Amino acid sequence: MSIILSCNRGHNASTTLMIDDQIIFYVEEERLSRHKHDGSPLLGLKKAFEYVDHIDHLVVCHTHQWGANLDWTSEELYQGWVRKLCAKRFEFQTHFINMTHHKLHAACGFYNSGFDTAACVIADGAGSFLDIGHDNEPGYEFETIFKASYPHKFETVYKHIGTKVPVGIQKIENRSEEIGKLEENLVSPSAEQWLTEHPGYTKVYEAITGYCGFQTIDAGKTMGLSPYGKDNPEMPELFNKRDHSIKYWTNRDVIVPTYPGGAQVNVIGHKIFREDVEHHREGHYTQVQKDLAWKCQKQTEERMIELIQKAHEDTGETNIVVSGGYGLNCVANYKFWDAFPNLKIHCEPISHDGGTSIGGAKLLYNHLIPPKVSKTMDAANSIYYGPKYDPSSYMDQLDGHEVNDTSYDDVAKLIRDGNIVTIFQGRSEGGPRALGNRSILFDPTIKDGKDIVNGVKKREFFRPFACTIKKENVHEWFDIKGRDESPHMMYAVDALPGVAEKIPSVIHVDNTCRIQTVTQEQNEHYYNLISAFEKLSDTPILFNTSFNLGGDPLVEDLYDAIKTLQTSDIDWMYLPEIQKLVYIPRKGKHKESNWFQMDENGRTFTTGNVTNQIGDSVSINI
Repeated sequence: MSIILSCNRGHNASTTLMIDDQIIFYVEEERLSRHKHDGSPLLGLKKAFEYVDHIDHLVVCHTHQWGANLDWTSEELYQGWVRKLCAKRFEFQTHFINMTHHKLHAACGFYNSGFDTAACVIADGAGSFLDIGHDNEPGYEFETIFKASYPHKFETVYKHIGTKVPVGIQKIENRSEEIGKLEENLVSPSAEQWLTEHPGYTKVYEAITGYCGFQTIDAGKTMGLSPYGKDNPEMPELFNKRDHSIKYWTNRDVIVPTYPGGAQVNVIGHKIFREDVEHHREGHYTQVQKDLAWKCQKQTEERMIELIQKAHEDTGETNIVVSGGYGLNCVANYKFWDAFPNLKIHCEPISHDGGTSIGGAKLLYNHLIPPKVSKTMDAANSIYYGPKYDPSSYMDQLDGHEVNDTSYDDVAKLIRDGNIVTIFQGRSEGGPRALGNRSILFDPTIKDGKDIVNGVKKREFFRPFACTIKKENVHEWFDIKGRDESPHMMYAVDALPGVAEKIPSVIHVDNTCRIQTVTQEQNEHYYNLISAFEKLSDTPILFNTSFNLGGDPLVEDLYDAIKTLQTSDIDWMYLPEIQKLVYIPRKGKHKESNWFQMDENGRTFTTGNVTNQIGDSVSINI
């Protein structure tokens, strides 16, 4: 038996505990610390020792070299922490996986895909910091293509390395051995490796996200804003065509690198941006911001399609793994289906940096264990990786709150009656998508549902919501391009004609919806609840969004869930494991002041005054 504990530091820090080829738990640090994008996986390491009293291997992952050592012992910080946490045994082997950030993204996606071989396409904001730049400036990984084969071969066939120092576009010659050593992987003799002054695809997205007034790490907001934009002929191109094998490079006159922080839009150099920034106000979005978001989404999609095509041609692989930060772009992921109908594409659901601890654990395991052992294949299974909780303890934690026996039918009726209901059960979801264990649920047929729930969650007005649909019904409602399922909410798919009128709350302005398909086997309680709602509404779908408020991490334990209800206008929480319905109003709010009142027709509700994102008091009629 081999016990592997893996952690990554940096934003979206996470911890993974594996015993042999099984993930015992995976958790992002922010879920425990309650600090969004927390970069220090200390609480995750502590949580691991609730499951084991020793480990055999510690894997520490990041993008650059270490510098934090403990006094006197001279141990690396996380090595020292684990030694202190070990209850019975101090002997373990530490593996510092430096300079392999993109490989770890690839490993997470590859091992979860179930493929024997694949081309792994990695597009990230900035991967490993490589000592290959100019004038003492490091280079930064942007896009990488690996040819992967089980059990642990990852061969680099393409890499784009960027630097903020003007170097033009240079093909890296005679550096394959050095890059291979840094990455601890093979580099194909024919590999294309380019050093440029041009930011990568994800950096373009980050720069425009910042221009739109968001934190650069919140690129999903830009994705949500993009359908409100249009093609603006006055706007400069984000990419320029060049006479190279890579036909397009980022237009550095528009997107200026500011590493290691990221990149920014060159406002001073372009009249359209100079004039536009004078009108920027928090909570309001100019047409230029919307148009730039639209252009960013469209042109980065095109570049990613070209990169996938290159991966297919250069490796001969028909299995494609997409990971790294851009892999969470569910709008682009759907476009890949149209572009490559004959390729099998796995878009990794934990493709952000949190997934690198999974990649590190599985990569080490497959190095250590003979190849005869079966693959660590998780793609067809759940990604409910979070810590385990004992449902028998829930009632003790709910002491003082109103708790009643309930059923699927009761909860379905509550939702049908216009109430926002949270669901808390089992282990939390790995990655950023809520998949029915830590979700906020609503009736998707309510016309103004998006505005209502965005107001309650304190999110921007334009941000869309997802839905969960029973797998057997998906082809009646959505175009999933001949696929059978979308269990991890990784694709924003087209709604079929007439669907937008039936479930307006979850259909975005571009007629798409980020969907999760579910079966009874995948999530029994959640599936049964949707079935009960279907009996009332003829709709096998529930409005589904993450159980948190704007800016907060997804709730992890029951304490987090209770606190969220106490500080929001959400009153109800469903605990299906014990079939209890909990009423927890905002502190100071009485039950009779509930938002929704059913009218005489049975489907129209009227709210009281609601505060929108701009701070105006508005009345919403449903």
